[in-house]
Amino acid sequence: MSSGDATLLAARSLSKRFGGLAALDGVSLTVRRGEIFGLIGPNGAGKTTLFNVLTGLYPPDAGEFMFDGERVSGLKPYRIAARGIARTFQNIRLFANMSALENVMVGRHVRTRSGVAGAVLRGAAARAEEHGIERRAFELLDYVGIAARAAQPAFGLAYGDQRRLEIARALATEPKLLALDEPAAGMNATERAELARLLERIRAGGITLLLIEHDVKLVMGLCDRVAVLDYGMKIAEGDPAAVQRDPAVIEAYLGGALA
Repeated sequence: MSSGDATLLAARSLSKRFGGLAALDGVSLTVRRGEIFGLIGPNGAGKTTLFNVLTGLYPPDAGEFMFDGERVSGLKPYRIAARGIARTFQNIRLFANMSALENVMVGRHVRTRSGVAGAVLRGAAARAEEHGIERRAFELLDYVGIAARAAQPAFGLAYGDQRRLEIARALATEPKLLALDEPAAGMNATERAELARLLERIRAGGITLLLIEHDVKLVMGLCDRVAVLDYGMKIAEGDPAAVQRDPAVIEAYLGGALA
């Protein structure tokens, strides 16, 4: 697989068990460059476990995944982030007492060059790099629409703005793939529409998106392709219209969200 291949992420037969529970059971999927790929399924289906495997928080018990032509399964999270996979979390994980700007700067440090010695000695190169990090962090806050709140501590931001801040921090790592775990959770209809526009803009900027989301209407309107998990297994994959009509998917949702 070359870096010019249409495939960016390829997972093959990923499995993960916790005690006697198979959280993932032989899951395979392929994410293409430049698409928005949705991952849906009932609660407990294994969606976040899959994200945790793909970002290095959990090692897979079986299977492997390739990213941008390299085998990266089993690598530590910081090495996977350096390869170009960034993520947000279902439960917001910001540095609550840091400002919005500082939160994004933390994300940016995965791409720094000065190292520990440079940070301690504060030489000219380290100071210039730090100014560059601050400037880029502010640009990203502006990009997601919360630059006016740059100096506010993260805990003081409105919920929707905290979600945007998490996205800005993930973008600071310069990802090729941005994995978003329920980014619309807790948002009202206006905020969800604004989020959809932001995600389209991110994709237009050349970043591939992998999206877990319970808002099926948002997923079906935004994603190019969708995979459905149920009890740790993939039961469907395809374009949104086909997935929505799939009998196994309708049964998994008991006629609820997809009815």
